[in-house]
Amino acid sequence: MSVRTSILDNGVTVVSHDMPHLKTVSLGIWVRAGARNEREEENGIAHLLEHMAFKGTKRRTARQIAEEIEAAGGEMNAATGMENTAYYVRVLKEDVPLALDILSDILIEPVFAEAELDREREVILEEIAAAEDTPDDLVFELMHDAAFARQPLGRPILGTAERVAQFRPDDISAFRDMHYASDRTVVGAAGAVDHDALVEQVRGSLASLRRSSAPDWQPAAFTGGMRTAAKPLGQVHVALAFPTVGYRDPEIYALQVLSNLLGGGMSSRLFQEVREARGLCYSIFSFVSAFEEIGLFGVYAATGTRRVATLLDVVADELAGIADVITEDEVARSRTQLKASLVSALESSSARADQIARQQMIFGRIPEVEELIGKVEAVDRDAVRALANRLFRNTKPAVGAVGALENLAPYDKIAARFA
Repeated sequence: MSVRTSILDNGVTVVSHDMPHLKTVSLGIWVRAGARNEREEENGIAHLLEHMAFKGTKRRTARQIAEEIEAAGGEMNAATGMENTAYYVRVLKEDVPLALDILSDILIEPVFAEAELDREREVILEEIAAAEDTPDDLVFELMHDAAFARQPLGRPILGTAERVAQFRPDDISAFRDMHYASDRTVVGAAGAVDHDALVEQVRGSLASLRRSSAPDWQPAAFTGGMRTAAKPLGQVHVALAFPTVGYRDPEIYALQVLSNLLGGGMSSRLFQEVREARGLCYSIFSFVSAFEEIGLFGVYAATGTRRVATLLDVVADELAGIADVITEDEVARSRTQLKASLVSALESSSARADQIARQQMIFGRIPEVEELIGKVEAVDRDAVRALANRLFRNTKPAVGAVGALENLAPYDKIAARFA
């Protein structure tokens, strides 16, 4: 596999995967800084910084940034996560120098003009309002707040309207200067990419980045509990989650197998029992949210207000009893689903660029796909059963719920199902 890695003198890492059958390149800059780096009074500033990076630099106005990349037929975007922020673009291979120049420009020399900040602040306030009006978004924010109370992982990435309204340009600059550092930066590219040429351009474009002197984030601790938002809806949206391992732990592969088996598709146990056999909901799935040293295993579902108690009882029965009834066929089917998702990432330059950049941040290297597949294949029924026993027995979940809540059981009753 033609994956190459170079680490520059200032600590910036460049990773690329040459996919010679393509004519385009997906290129991005990933920074190991996100909402988890925020102090309580800074909640939302990492996301605001990501937005403001596109609002003008010392060399380009916001309009010029958009026009230059689109004149080349490119597509540019960005995303803020708990532990990293990504700025990425997809262009024709001959336009990689332009794309990297623009990405570097918005990363190195943004100008946080007061007028632009005032306009973009309104955009983000609308984004926050939209999330609060979207129950299947809000329920996950509530669940995270219950899981990690009074900690960065429990706070919304978008921030709150009150916090966002207070940020000034100097606040954004201070956060950027502290956390956007060379040794926390990975340039990732996949497609028709020339690694050596990319390295040379990065060497010049990101030369001014310096290594970080900022403290790393503090380890998170699961708290558990319940957060609710009563709304006049026809359904109750519920998310419940249990503490588990982070993405560096070798057990992460067994965790993904368990998640697929329980709620990863139409053949999963939760889908078959809750939707197909009982008709209790339209949508139900399980999920894994993994962070550096801790993670969450969760289940989301929405149902009519009169049936929420029944739905939670059935979900609790499935989770509490899963360790005793897992079959070899289910584990094998789940392993195959995971392997297919790993291989499918090789067919998309955007997915591949994102994959190798994140792998470099997590592992400090790019594992071969065969290595990852081997770890998935090594997960057997005993490993999944042991994990399920630890997850769902003698533990108290974090619960979020949104909607008409008059028939939702109190937290102690829900938690008792797993005691």
